[in-house]
Amino acid sequence: MQEPAPITVWDLPTRVFHWALVVLILLQYLSGEFGLFPMDWHFRLGYATLALIVFRVLWGFFGSSTSRFSEFVRGPAAVWRYTVALLQGRARGAIGHNPLGGWSVLLMLAFVALQAVTGLFSTDDLDTTGPLAARVSEQTVKWMTRIHHWNRYVLLLLIVLHLGAVLAHWVWRRDNLVAPMVHGRKRIEVTTPLRTASMWIALALLAASAVAVWAVVAWGEAA
Repeated sequence: MQEPAPITVWDLPTRVFHWALVVLILLQYLSGEFGLFPMDWHFRLGYATLALIVFRVLWGFFGSSTSRFSEFVRGPAAVWRYTVALLQGRARGAIGHNPLGGWSVLLMLAFVALQAVTGLFSTDDLDTTGPLAARVSEQTVKWMTRIHHWNRYVLLLLIVLHLGAVLAHWVWRRDNLVAPMVHGRKRIEVTTPLRTASMWIALALLAASAVAVWAVVAWGEAA
């Protein structure tokens, strides 16, 4: 049987988002835990991360087929059926995210967003305070700081699980999930053509996301 011709399953905006988020999370961890950069840069990296998350949420509604939430977020029954099929070795390769992978994307977006948002209100009780801390009560700042500190461990766990899943697909299913996220292509059969959104839409959404985060930060710093 002839192997299917490679098709583009991940558009450029989705791939750039993925790897940019990887770099930003790594740099923030190194700056927050080991002081690799001054804390001013830790905050700037956090703003960039929040803008990326806002963009990805918007791209989940206006982006290409495989990037839309409606295409890969499935209900509990579908997730259960896929999990059973995966354990029995019957699961078929997905064009984009499989049902389990779809929920892992949502979890990662949610907890990265939580980390970025709580950072806006956090303080180290010395000389570093988030731009929105002055807009809320002292008790709220304490809670946000506590969540920001503990959520990093949740993120580390999610990252380890994500890397484990990627490795498991590679070892047991001979399914390389990393390469398609680099070049965008995968050898897989499709029954309906994939829709690719315009790069201009992606740039407009990214610009809107960046402006929105900038406006919130500027509002907070004006207090």
